[in-house]
Amino acid sequence: MEKKRPDNVAWDEETQSWVPGILPYGSNVGAPAIRPTDTGSWKASGVARANKQIHAKFLELAREYEKLVEEFGWSELVYGAKFNFEPIVGNSYHLYKNKAGEIFLSMISPNEWDMPWLGEFKLTSDHQWIKLNGDDHH
Repeated sequence: MEKKRPDNVAWDEETQSWVPGILPYGSNVGAPAIRPTDTGSWKASGVARANKQIHAKFLELAREYEKLVEEFGWSELVYGAKFNFEPIVGNSYHLYKNKAGEIFLSMISPNEWDMPWLGEFKLTSDHQWIKLNGDDHH
């Protein structure tokens, strides 16, 4: 029958014997108490920081999305307009609404005639129309 060893000893490979005092924790009544670390506040502050970062990124993406939707709307409006010429990449053109309510694209600037002007648009190299200035409501 194997002899029962005391709880406050550990096997030491060097001496090949049970040795007191090399345990990774206190083993007598006078040893410091072992208490679990309270990670609640650390977790709460980590969650708060992570949520703040995620919220900031969400707002940034929401602004980018809104800008993209607006750019899409302007490109769709210009491509849907009537024009009898091939626009050149890099040039700017003017969008108007005639008396019949039709939207058309022109090279004529708004100070050269009296026509309801919707804005100035530039054709980019990726064939998108960007709004330079003009009425923001179409």
